[in-house]
Amino acid sequence: MQGGARSACPEAKKETLMIREVEGDILLSGAQVIAHGIAPQDHFDSGLALALRERWPSMVRDYRHAAHARAPEPGGIWVWAGVDEQGKTQCIVNLITQGMLHSGRSAKPGKASLEDVGHALRELARYVRSEGVSSLALPCVATGVGGLDWSEVKPLVVRHLGDLEIPVILYEVYRKGVAAEEKLA
Repeated sequence: MQGGARSACPEAKKETLMIREVEGDILLSGAQVIAHGIAPQDHFDSGLALALRERWPSMVRDYRHAAHARAPEPGGIWVWAGVDEQGKTQCIVNLITQGMLHSGRSAKPGKASLEDVGHALRELARYVRSEGVSSLALPCVATGVGGLDWSEVKPLVVRHLGDLEIPVILYEVYRKGVAAEEKLA
């Protein structure tokens, strides 16, 4: 630049899109928070929910107790924190992305809706900001039992979590027992 002239280029902006796509086992994540999708009366009997139930059975007991006291609504979140076998505290955010088919003992998770996924992701972003969360990991939410197509869900993840200014680790491919290259500081 000559003679104090200002550059025609705008000031450099801080990179805000911090979503990192990885392959690996989300249960081995070093992220402060793991988020995943569930239904209001979920049995935690398949996919990541089952793996979480096996690792932290108290989370499922606590969820059932909380759900009995106040029925969770699709589009909301339910937050739980516990200690794993290594003594590390882990926070799990359960995104209520699905409704239920039937009620009572015959209740089964229904399909997720993009509207409920969007609301749950918005609530997750609020939680991350209000609690000062330093890193977040999540799978391709609502695409397993939830039945949605990832090509429709991913833009919602980017819209609601892309400007959090923390590492958001998106586990797009599950590889059991493989630690992903999360590049967390």
